[in-house]
Amino acid sequence: MVDSFLHLGAGDRRDALEQVAADSGRPVHLVEKDVWVVWAIDQMFRSEFGPHLVFKGGTSLSKAYRIIRRFSEDVDLTYDIRAIAPNLTADGNVLPATRSQEKIWTKQLRARLAEWVASDVVTLLRKSLEGEHLDPTVVAVGDRVRIEYHPATVADDYVKPAVVLEFGCRSTGEPNEIVEIACDAADWLSGISFPTASPCVMRAERTFWEKATAIHVFCLKGRFGGTDRFARHWHDLARLDDAGVVDRALADRDLALDVAEHKTAFFAEKDAKGNQIDYRAAVGGSIQLIPAGQPRADLAADYDRMLDAGLLLDDAETFDTLIERCGSIERRVNQA
Repeated sequence: MVDSFLHLGAGDRRDALEQVAADSGRPVHLVEKDVWVVWAIDQMFRSEFGPHLVFKGGTSLSKAYRIIRRFSEDVDLTYDIRAIAPNLTADGNVLPATRSQEKIWTKQLRARLAEWVASDVVTLLRKSLEGEHLDPTVVAVGDRVRIEYHPATVADDYVKPAVVLEFGCRSTGEPNEIVEIACDAADWLSGISFPTASPCVMRAERTFWEKATAIHVFCLKGRFGGTDRFARHWHDLARLDDAGVVDRALADRDLALDVAEHKTAFFAEKDAKGNQIDYRAAVGGSIQLIPAGQPRADLAADYDRMLDAGLLLDDAETFDTLIERCGSIERRVNQA
């Protein structure tokens, strides 16, 4: 009978992780965290509300599509707006028609999401952990859930021993598809079973436009809202380009406009001078992907922290090279 990694004793888990780290060249703490990431994704998509969820963001590019090689810590999940708020979308429209309506929708959606996370999601995860005799703790804060585990090895200051599930519910998550995912350790260690999952995943072409417009906002505002870890988005753009996703995304103008309309409706932002940021204009030929001044210095500093933490695995490049790559992408987007 094959042993389950999560049910090994602490010493055996540590030995297994160290063997994978030695063979793969990856930091031990990242190998371990990846196991809990896949476990968490599996729990969510095998649940009763799994059919209404979509896995998206950088972790989906890494785990589902293997487009990026960097380690992506957090799990971004979208609860289909049509499922969580059928009363708001009964007429078939998934976007609010006016700014005042957007405020009403957002208030209702945030309240429903927080309630669902604190009750359904936390209950699900705690029951799963208890049923499998596992010892992590589960904590909900707003639209996020933290699964805090006891690391088998010394944790890294930049990468905490916790998997964060971050939920949203203002989108349908389309286009998407079912993709099989597995733990990285499974490629390096036989004789031990690791978690697997079959999530519904947002297509990489939409992820490109989501990230490109988020970077555009950073360049115009000079900061990234809600996080001090943002350099990963520029790295992801370069890897999306390597995989041919950027060219496919540029050919899909309807998708670009759909992202722009969605962000205009739900994520209105102002630039550093207080002017409204025009997402439609951004995807229509005026996108900015290269920051200047202090924002560029902040980006470079965060990129260095990513390198020091080993998050880019064997896929690192210099900051200047990365900026050159993203500058090329910017020109192609605007020319298209």
